[in-house]
Amino acid sequence: MRGPRLRPGDRVRVVSPASAPGEEWARQVMATLAGWGLRPELGDHALDRRGFMAGTDADRLADLNDALRDPGVRAVVATLGGAGAYRIVDDLDMAAVRADPKPVVGFSDITNLHLALWTATGVAGVHGCVGTGGRTDDSCRRLLFETGPITVRAEASPVTVPGRATGILVGGLAGAVANFLGAGLPRLDGVILCLEGPQNPHFDRMLWGMLRAGRLDGTAGFAIGDLTGLDPGVAEPGPDHAVTVIRRRLGGLGVPILGGLPFGHTEDQVCLPVGVPATLDTYAGTLTAASAVC
Repeated sequence: MRGPRLRPGDRVRVVSPASAPGEEWARQVMATLAGWGLRPELGDHALDRRGFMAGTDADRLADLNDALRDPGVRAVVATLGGAGAYRIVDDLDMAAVRADPKPVVGFSDITNLHLALWTATGVAGVHGCVGTGGRTDDSCRRLLFETGPITVRAEASPVTVPGRATGILVGGLAGAVANFLGAGLPRLDGVILCLEGPQNPHFDRMLWGMLRAGRLDGTAGFAIGDLTGLDPGVAEPGPDHAVTVIRRRLGGLGVPILGGLPFGHTEDQVCLPVGVPATLDTYAGTLTAASAVC
């Protein structure tokens, strides 16, 4: 399920479902959206602070649900990831999403929202952000304004298990995907699972936990993004290196794996549509997916 593509003049709501942004960053996000010809609106609690989160759970949820319920709002953009989105997923207004689908843009902890929305409604979203410039903004704008497919090419140092696969592209931050096991993550039959995150022992634990729980049985393939962005101090290959871990943990599933894709916690990331049909081709080194809008 996809919402209609954006057009100049559309209203877009900017909210903070997780951590609190600085005012300067929020202004930059708003300015970028305005530069695309949109009419950005800042959620009532988007700049609130309560510990490391953007206000209370109730206020963050209220901002997000208000945006999902408002028929004039055509997309929802998260200012930041960080932490806290996982605390509000159970009370999202899924009936409003089904009645009026619209893309949510965000990554990192916002992966929790993408997973919850896709699991309950099948709605498509955008794994990425707005405001950093370069190909990040270019790819996000394309995914929101255009209906054609996007192709992302693998870059340096990919981990690859050869093959081709088709399926619905879901996932994001590996930690969020793994943590969702306890919050309703379904079996991912026929899904191409995209994963990104830090090269540290937790990455191995995340994959191991999903395998033991049987949640990866039937997965069609894996699209692996940046594996260094959250933990740049672990950079040299070794027995616990993420590439080795991927081969050992996922290689036995007998499905294609394509690494080195430029999405995730990396400078100038490419935004990905999630919840849409996709094709993974390790021979061409490409991931091709439908747009997040129709």
